Parts: sequence; structure tokens; C-alpha cells
Amino acid sequence: MIVMKFGGTSVEDAKAMNNVISIIQKAQPQQPIVVLSAISGATTTFLKAASMSLEGQLDEAHARLNQLLERHIAIAENLIDDRPTIQQLILSFKRRFEELKNICHGIALLGELTNRSLDAIASIGERLSTLILAEAMEQRGLPVELVDARTFMITNDNFTAAMPLFDIVHEKVIEIFPPLLQSGKIPLTQGFIGTTSKGITTTLGRGGSDYTASIIGASLGAKEIQIWTDVDGVLTADPRIVPNAQKLDTISFNEASELAYFGAKVLHPSTILPAIEKNIPVIVLNSKHPENTGTRIIAQPPTSNLSVKSIASKKGIIVINIISSRMLMAYGFLEMIFSIFNKYKTPVDLVSTSEVAVSLTIDNPTHLEQIVVELEQTAEVNVFTDKAIVCVIGERIRSISGIARRVFNALGDINVMMISQGASEINMSLVVNEVDVEEAVKRLHSEFFEKQILEEKEKSAL
Repeated sequence: MIVMKFGGTSVEDAKAMNNVISIIQKAQPQQPIVVLSAISGATTTFLKAASMSLEGQLDEAHARLNQLLERHIAIAENLIDDRPTIQQLILSFKRRFEELKNICHGIALLGELTNRSLDAIASIGERLSTLILAEAMEQRGLPVELVDARTFMITNDNFTAAMPLFDIVHEKVIEIFPPLLQSGKIPLTQGFIGTTSKGITTTLGRGGSDYTASIIGASLGAKEIQIWTDVDGVLTADPRIVPNAQKLDTISFNEASELAYFGAKVLHPSTILPAIEKNIPVIVLNSKHPENTGTRIIAQPPTSNLSVKSIASKKGIIVINIISSRMLMAYGFLEMIFSIFNKYKTPVDLVSTSEVAVSLTIDNPTHLEQIVVELEQTAEVNVFTDKAIVCVIGERIRSISGIARRVFNALGDINVMMISQGASEINMSLVVNEVDVEEAVKRLHSEFFEKQILEEKEKSAL
């Protein structure tokens, strides 16, 4: 049994959905469970319509929703031949979008947009995309069974970033999916969405479809978890910054975790946690080019000749410098600092300390003002915005000397505000100005990969 998750770009139009159906059909002997995202851009549009309604721009919000409705209708009409089925789908779409417009009207009227309302709105996309794909698969003779994710993905009530209640989810996944597989069905379900124990719809946060797939795979002991997207696999850098970035054939769970957290868009940061616990391979594949082998993420990959596997970057970083002579020869000071961040549920990315100062980074400014006010009660605090983290990632960083020298030589005149390596043996992280991040990535990629790329091209030309 395998789990196949298809992202938004993999189902963005009728042609893309046809590709997905062909991929599923070929995988049928492996007993696939299919997890689907909303069509590309749908969730963003839903959330934008909600925020526009809050601002009183109700007509503009309705116009956006109408455009998205037409996209869904066009996909159904170009994908399904049976006219009564199409008409039934269109009626269902229109009912859902009317419900959305009513919610938007309520938001505009009350002048209030809660996270609970956001989840009710954001969850619509996956429910629509799976409805279309289920009908199309059935038309092509595939024994599909549509499973509402809310029947098994039970979460807490932390709306917009809900956490699965794993014991309950595990029990329900085992109850629902194996009987369907044994009867020859192909289960199709939504990623990203869940429900509280009281039946209120929740979402797992953006990118949560990957997480759904991983949880299902881990609960059932899947042979592998496939993440189908629009790139050939995990790359040596973001191809939007480095067009000649290369695909990695195999990387470790640890490397993938670091890449996901520090900016790689291919994977959701939480995706591989359930897979790691059960040692289940995660394969990143391209639905536009299914013949490609993708990137295999496993616990212990073969030894590589690469000292560095990838360069990742993350914008929108805030650096907070905390300076106090009370730190000198004192204990409990760091505990006090981090208790404040914990109080405001603000994760810290990087930390660097000296005798009388602590520098750290965050990427969520929601409670920045309150955090600074509390820190200033015991220390001098300086805040620097518009920063970025650049990460040099690879299992062999810990065993090869000279990596830091090569990093700083490559960066040259780019100012490095902060560096952290000791906390992770596979990640050297640097903080630079946000305006310099793309140039920094290009220079580091050139230093660690360009020579090898040229050598490989020369070999292939012989």
C-alpha cells in the first residue's frame, strides 16, 4: 500500500487532473490511497475574499469567488463527458459558493473575522477538488471511494493551525481505510482539513495536505509516501533563484527536515515527522513529468560525494538582540528569555550567545511588541527587521573541514549579521539582509555545485 498526495498545481486544470488520473491508474496494483489539495490558488482566493469582506469590499470579494467558481466549472466540463454528472457538479459548486458568499456577507456585516470562520472558508477548496476528481475517476472506470477527511482527521480547536489528536486519528484511519483497500477500492480524501471532536471544521495550516498524507501513511505502515508536485524533486537550491539547480536523487530525513523548515517549498515542515517515526520513505515526484525518478527521502541514504546537499533560504526574519550584564556568571537568564517567547507562542529559529548578550531570530511578528516590552524589563533590546536566513545543509558538513571558510569566501562583501552551526551538525545558518539573500544563495550554490554540474555535463557529452 502507498499514499499518493497531489498538490494544487497537480490539479490546477483538466489537463493536470487527467495526468493525475493516469498516474493513479498505473499505481493501482500498489493499492494507493490518494490525498488531494485544492486546485492551485483556490485557498488563497477564499482567504482573500474573506479579508476583503472584512474591509467592506463585498462586491470585489464576490467577483473573486465568481471567477473561482467558473474555474471549477471549466475543469469539470473539460474533464467529464457525462452531461447529467456535470450538471449535478455545477449545482453542488453553486450551493457551496452561495454558502461562502453568505459567510462573507456575515463577515462584512459584523466586521469580525475569526479563525473558526477562516477554517470554514479555507476548507472548501479540497472538498471541491476531490468531488471533481472522484467523478472523473469513476467515469474512467477506476473504483474510487471518496472519504471525507473529517471522518478521521480529528484535531484540537486551534483553528487555522490545528493539531491532530494522533491516538484518535490512528484508530479511525485503521478503521476506515483497510476495508476499502481490501475490497479493491481506491480511497480518495482531502488533505489540509479536519474537524474537532464537536464536528467543527478545522485546517492543519498551509501545506497541511502533506501532513495528512504522512499521518495516513504512518498509521497504516505504508510502503512509501509519495508527494506529487510541480518540480522534479528536492533541488540543490530554489530554481526561482538558481535556474540551473540540480535534483537530488536521495537525501536523509534530517536533511529534508532542515530544508523544509528553512524555506524549501517542496515539503511542509511537519510532513516527514510521522514518516521518520515509522521509517517510511517519502518520495518527491513531478506530476507533469511522472517518468522522472524524483527524490527519495530515507533514514540512511548512501554515502554521497557532496559535502553540501542544498542551499535553502527564508525571508521575513526578525533579529532580536538582548543585552544585559546580568547574564554574566548567572544562571536562569536564558530560561527567563525563552519563557517569554513561550508565553506568546512564538517559535525561535536561531540562537547565538556571548557573555552578556543573546541574539535570536523569529519569523512571526504577531506578538513582537509584547515580547519586546517584557524583555526590556530586564535587558536592553534591539530589533532588526527585513532579514533573511540562508542555510547550507548537508550530512557531511560535520565531517569535512573548510566548509565555513568556503562559505565566507563565497559570500565576500555580503554582510553576515549572525551565524549558527553548533546546534545542528548538518546545517550552517547565516543571517543576512533580505535584499542580499538571493545573491547569497547564488554565490553559495556556485561555490558548492557549479563545478560538479560542469563536470557532469562534460561526462554526458563524451
